Amino acid sequence: MEADDGISAQSIFSKGIGYTYDDFIILPGYIDFSTDDIQLRTRITKNISLHIPLVSSPMDTVTESSMAIAMALQGGIGIVHCNNTIEEQVNEILKVKRFNNGFIHDPVLFKPTDTVHDIVTLKKKHNLSFSSFPITNDGLIGSKLVGILYRNDIDFIEDVNIKIQDVMTTEYIYAFDGCSLKDANSILKKNKVNVLPILNISGELVSLICRKDLRNITEYPLASKNKETKQLLVGAAITTRNYKNRVKALVQAGVDVVVIDSAQGNSIYQIETLRWIKQTYPLLDVICGNVVTCSQAHHLIENGADALRVGMGVGSICTTQNVCGVGRAQATAVYNVARLAHSYGIPIIADGGISNTSHIIKALALGADTVMMGSLLAGTDESPSQYFYKDGIRVKKYRGMGSLGAMKKSVHCLTRYLDTKETIKVAQGVSGLVTCKGSISKYIPYLIKGILLGLQDIGCPSLEKLHDDNSKGITKYEIRTLSSYKESQVHGLVSIDEY
Repeated sequence: MEADDGISAQSIFSKGIGYTYDDFIILPGYIDFSTDDIQLRTRITKNISLHIPLVSSPMDTVTESSMAIAMALQGGIGIVHCNNTIEEQVNEILKVKRFNNGFIHDPVLFKPTDTVHDIVTLKKKHNLSFSSFPITNDGLIGSKLVGILYRNDIDFIEDVNIKIQDVMTTEYIYAFDGCSLKDANSILKKNKVNVLPILNISGELVSLICRKDLRNITEYPLASKNKETKQLLVGAAITTRNYKNRVKALVQAGVDVVVIDSAQGNSIYQIETLRWIKQTYPLLDVICGNVVTCSQAHHLIENGADALRVGMGVGSICTTQNVCGVGRAQATAVYNVARLAHSYGIPIIADGGISNTSHIIKALALGADTVMMGSLLAGTDESPSQYFYKDGIRVKKYRGMGSLGAMKKSVHCLTRYLDTKETIKVAQGVSGLVTCKGSISKYIPYLIKGILLGLQDIGCPSLEKLHDDNSKGITKYEIRTLSSYKESQVHGLVSIDEY
């Protein structure tokens, strides 16, 4: 007779006690598959799927275009912060959209009478990484293509005021409108060219294909892409104040999802914002929050939320619970909100309290569809802040969006906490330093490997089964004492060498 080890999640979280991730441990299950067999595909909203359950947080020391591109290439998604002007945020979105495309229908174009100086200025202004530009009669899509300017054409030019028509390449490989993406990529490979213009029968430019995108398809097979445009997926944060022009500009830039960024999402302000977006842009997915209770979640779901962000005052740089006395322990919040949201087919994002892969695994086991990370990613190469050394350690700045530093930069941070008066600022976050973690291209695979090993030990080959087993009480847990937690940490050593 088998002993009945552990207890179900429902038994733990139905007692009115707030638990966080370190308060419990998941008991191992039965392994009959390898980590290669595990599927991490999930949903971030009702309509958008990802290959991995990881999302970068919309914080001004975490996510701008570099982070969003890196996350999307790995199979996740980045949410660009809104602690900036509309133009600045839109430019970050455009950088992501121009990075990896199928057919590019809005390429950067110039006309023959433009100068090399015009190109250099535009590249510097928008931080463009590509170096080949189609040249059309009037510099617009749908105009007759007259040449292509390659990097080699201007590499050693000293007079930047020279006109493009005097240095551009006028003989080039092209394809006609109607050719498939597969055929276009074959032409690129066969002719060893960097760009392939797609023309109509009149020689007018219709779209463009880039060799770099072909390489990315091979190197990043799990990249998160828009089904229609084949561009990388990217999200953007907004607040509940002065949002209409921002949302309009973001939609025009091609944003895939918006996050209404608020510490307490169950408000008339967020509901009015949500309703306006759904009426004005019904095809745009909206992530609402933050919430920690079922009543909060239900209010937003019934008003059209496509996903919910769960967490209040649990981030490493967040002081909301200490300042306001309001919030909820994160594991309890994730479990309860997930049960309600999933009954409506709405995914949830566990936001906050994530310090290592065990926290990610526990959040997913309790019902989270994705996990949002701030501090874990703030020390990577792709985060916006600069590296510097402190006491011989390479670090980066990391701050909460409720910190005084973030509030001083933009009024949008005040709006996040539903505070529109700037006379007295009460911080609900702090600023600090995080250690260097290297590039996302190496760090995310490391996190994913940890997640795969965790799911294997639990005995679940997919997130769908992980959620199903948890809801049925098949997955078992145990509450941990402080001594048992200490036992799980590295201990009893004079020194530690991870190598």
